[in-house]
Amino acid sequence: MKLLLTGANGFVGQYVQAALPCVPLPDGLDLRDRAALTAAVAAIQPDTVLHLAAQSFVPASFENPRETFDINFYGTLNLLEALQAAGFKGRMLFVGSGDIYGQVAEAALPVREDHPLHPRNPYAVSKVAAEALCYQWSQTSGFAIVMVRPFNHIGPGQSPRFAIADFARQVTEIRLGRRAPVLQVGDIDVARDFTDVRDVVRAYGLLLERGRNGAVYNVCSGREYDIRDLLQRLIALAGVDARIEQDPARLRRAEQRRMVASFEALHRDTGWQPAIPIEQSLQALLNDWEKQL
Repeated sequence: MKLLLTGANGFVGQYVQAALPCVPLPDGLDLRDRAALTAAVAAIQPDTVLHLAAQSFVPASFENPRETFDINFYGTLNLLEALQAAGFKGRMLFVGSGDIYGQVAEAALPVREDHPLHPRNPYAVSKVAAEALCYQWSQTSGFAIVMVRPFNHIGPGQSPRFAIADFARQVTEIRLGRRAPVLQVGDIDVARDFTDVRDVVRAYGLLLERGRNGAVYNVCSGREYDIRDLLQRLIALAGVDARIEQDPARLRRAEQRRMVASFEALHRDTGWQPAIPIEQSLQALLNDWEKQL
């Protein structure tokens, strides 16, 4: 089975390449380049597709919403048209985002797939639009498409633009004596649903095999983790003493104080459940920063 992977060089793409035999798109190929994408797909002739490529940084989507739409929506349309032109008859997995639920009342937690979508940033809007496009194609194109909504994932190699990876870097810098024992943080009194990236990739592999055409699945741990608590655990694992200081520049208005989702649909159709404990993920992050620094 020839698996075509878009977004191979991203955080998750590197784990997909390590876990599943796949054929990445040619280096430097931009999903917005319709002709080049069509030619590449025709040359690869894939049996299955995992579509990861996206502009996924929320602040960047506010700075340049048009670029985010061009990549996430029109890039997905270009891929679908390229697959159709190549006579594709297999299954594609479209990777969306748990961010598309928007603000969810605490009474509605854990979030399930039938919860209304209320996207609150251009990135999330682009993912809602691309997911709707994929659903339409799953019904009309002659090939199967499965959609996923992953929630926060963590692991070695994640950009320090994301909070837990940034905390792990700061803690490691303190441990190595490269930084005063003060951690700069934003709003850490919120709770989020975190899954190890390796568990996420395992879910994608199972859904490529067993996911139902036109169905959408949350990929999440089903557990609520307090950000402050995860930071304290990183400090303890690294064996450092550090003061936590809130940096006004890092403060983003987090109206959603708690978030946790249900992976019941994913478990029902594939048997998947998270296997890697959060401590193991945090330790792996620290080990990775130690190597990098």
